[in-house]
Order: sequence, then C-alpha cells, then structure tokens
Amino acid sequence: MVPMLVIGRSGDGRVVEAGVGTSLMEEIRAAGFLELRAICNGCCSCATCHVQVGGEAAGRLPPMGEEERELLAESENRTARSRLSCQITVTQEMAGLTVTVAPED
Repeated sequence: MVPMLVIGRSGDGRVVEAGVGTSLMEEIRAAGFLELRAICNGCCSCATCHVQVGGEAAGRLPPMGEEERELLAESENRTARSRLSCQITVTQEMAGLTVTVAPED
C-alpha cells in the first residue's frame, strides 16, 4: 500500500492507502471523495477527475500524455500541478504524494 494525502474541495484531507497498480482516480473515489466525478470512468475523455498534485513525490509521476494535456488545456482551473487522476497508475514511488481535488469547471 502507498500512503498519500488526499484533500477534498472543502479542504478536508486524510491519508489514503492506495494499492500499487490501481488508478489514482479509483483510489480517491474509493476513499469517499465523491466530488471527483470521473464521468467517463477513466477513459480520458472528460477531465472531471482533475486533481492538483504536490509534495516530493509529484516529481516522480509519469509524464503527462497528449490526450491528458489537451483535456486539461480546456480547464479554467488548470495549474502547473494539474493532472487527470485517471491517467496515473499508483506506484510505490508515489508514497507521500499530496493530491487535491481541483475546483469544478
């Protein structure tokens, strides 16, 4: 299990133990952060699983793909820390990652 801090839109946060090989989107929703809507169920077609990542582990995330980049380009709330959680597979190297559910567009 990989511990990471997940912070919801209301500012409430808690440590989530995520399983290696699972999608970050699935882990956030399983932890009860249902404001992460993920309408397309991880198909990288809606950007409703937008999160902002931080902490030392953020530098160890895989690079953003072109589809992810295009979807996030349309977000009013995109920052340099923005990612689509459906496009991130949890790895042990992500221990300590801070993930904040982005404001809804």
